[in-house]
Amino acid sequence: MGRPVDPLDDVVKRMLRGDDEAFRIVYRTIQPRLERYLSGLVGVSDAEDVASDTWAQACRDMSSFKGDADGFRGWITTIGRHRALDHLRAKGRRPQSAGPIEEFPDRPADDDVEATVAALVSTADAIELISSLPTEQSEAVLLRAVMGLDAKTAAKILGRSPGAVRTAAYRGLKTLAERSDRPSSDKSGGTTAEEVR
Repeated sequence: MGRPVDPLDDVVKRMLRGDDEAFRIVYRTIQPRLERYLSGLVGVSDAEDVASDTWAQACRDMSSFKGDADGFRGWITTIGRHRALDHLRAKGRRPQSAGPIEEFPDRPADDDVEATVAALVSTADAIELISSLPTEQSEAVLLRAVMGLDAKTAAKILGRSPGAVRTAAYRGLKTLAERSDRPSSDKSGGTTAEEVR
């Protein structure tokens, strides 16, 4: 049993042959998730600029890419991550608050990963909450839940094993679930005496 056929596979093949309409479809499909992912790394105010740099590099290097839609998602995300880290180094800072979710382009989900996380991402402070996790967990959640990448692809991007990425994503999602279950009077993120026991 192989992986399910991704309808974007054929579009990516056409894009690689120089089809401008195929490029527009790939861009419109991937850009909203890429920008949400990048906002978790650099903040919403800089995510669009970093995404633009990402696509510019991808266009310059397109002839070096070989693969299907999943491969392209991983490739563009890797470029985006590198551009985001360069951006943060240049500014000498850690990621900022992601800002209101209303500023993100919206696109209906095609797959179960995005549908599973839709409730989380629909709140105004979801990306900010994800960004508040330890870096390893935050990136794993962003790659798996926001970008919709599988553990193997996310592992390649992060230079870790798929198991380590799954574990980090699980821990991050568990922490987010615990934080969302807290009474609204305890949004501090601190640990209560009951939780220590």
